[in-house]
Amino acid sequence: MAKIVALAAYFYQAAIAFGLLIAVAHMLAPADYAAYSLFISISQFAAIFCFEWIRFACSRFYPGQAPGSEAAERTALSIEFAACAVICILVAGASIFFAVSPEIAVLGSLVVILQGGSDLHLTMLRFRQEFHAFSRLQGSRATILAIGTLIGAAIAPNFTSTVAGLLGGYIAYSVLAMFLTRNSLREAASFQPSLVRKHFVYGSVAAGASVIGLLAPLGLKSILTAVLGAGGAAGALLALDLLQRPFVLIVAALQAIQYPDVVATYDREGATPAFRRQLGGYYSLLSGFTLMTAAGIFALLQPVGHFVIAPGLREGFLSAAPFVTGLAVCRALTLNMLPTPAHLRHRLLAIFLLAVVDCVLLNAGALAGGYLHSFSDGALMAGGMVGALIAMMIGGKVLMALPFNFVWQPVVLSAVGLVVPVLATAGFDYSLWISVGAGIVGGGVFCLLGLYSYFVTMFRPRMAS
Repeated sequence: MAKIVALAAYFYQAAIAFGLLIAVAHMLAPADYAAYSLFISISQFAAIFCFEWIRFACSRFYPGQAPGSEAAERTALSIEFAACAVICILVAGASIFFAVSPEIAVLGSLVVILQGGSDLHLTMLRFRQEFHAFSRLQGSRATILAIGTLIGAAIAPNFTSTVAGLLGGYIAYSVLAMFLTRNSLREAASFQPSLVRKHFVYGSVAAGASVIGLLAPLGLKSILTAVLGAGGAAGALLALDLLQRPFVLIVAALQAIQYPDVVATYDREGATPAFRRQLGGYYSLLSGFTLMTAAGIFALLQPVGHFVIAPGLREGFLSAAPFVTGLAVCRALTLNMLPTPAHLRHRLLAIFLLAVVDCVLLNAGALAGGYLHSFSDGALMAGGMVGALIAMMIGGKVLMALPFNFVWQPVVLSAVGLVVPVLATAGFDYSLWISVGAGIVGGGVFCLLGLYSYFVTMFRPRMAS
């Protein structure tokens, strides 16, 4: 039950993020929204660059297998975070000498530190199996950050005020998180430098892959902004911000409730037949729910574009959105599912190279789409989608490094559930409401059948046992 609540918290976060982006896009001018979008991407990149190696080490080694190892791991993780936070502040201070305004340097560094700290704290709760506290704080963070951002944008609808509101939300959330977990795990342990070395070797390579993975959309945003201008690229940037986020959150939700058990089973038993079934079920869930997410986006794409997106961003959004959805599907699987065997077996080079291939092909595909067709938002995104698809096909070799028993039926039903709204969207010129109705009804039926298939093939046997 606690895992179901944690999963619901991710869905709630996805809904809040969706509404926040739409609201901010309405409140800010296109140029201010483009600046806000780039700030969010850069701050996420900086948070990953500074702190993601610690979070990856946490997800692989915390709380530890040996009795009493939790306190030692927690102490090492805390010291690592404090050291990286100091480095982040120093870098932000140095950036002032390179034409970065002092207020942006301060806002950016504080947002990066608080984002990295909250992510690490939530990861520790998740791997301690404290799903009630995790789900409560996960939902609270989404709500508080959204309220802070909207208050900032309402006070002054410009870039700086909106980002200041986001920072205020992070500060308020941090106070709440410290209060709610004030009595959790007071056991102390001495600092062990050997743990830092172990964390850094694994975490730095895995985080390097995440940094490169985030460079891919950041590069794509830079290409769009350079080719179309800040105002002209705002619609496509909104599509990137809005439509990638549901996939990130859905995959993160499934990993939150499934991946810790996969890691524990592999560390304890190795690649046994039972583990192959567990790993195949995990892959099936990631694949099927990713396809269902894409089906829901395609079913609602036209009405959202015409009735929710601001008029100044609508044309660019609708031109880019179908291809953004396609590349988001590919990248969700490439960066999260395909490298799983490499993470489990500590094959660090494979993790890193797969991220490099995805980044290079995504941006090279976008540029190729512009040169071969036209430098428009739709053509650039279509090229990027093709590049992401090729990267996913290449990454299949990494996936096959560990044997698994894949559960096919729900994934096939989910794929059909995606095809129906895609075909219905292609017929939009005939009638908006017929297209939307066919996509929602047809796609919904097959996605529900896919969910029922998951229940019959995976969840019911677990409940019976």
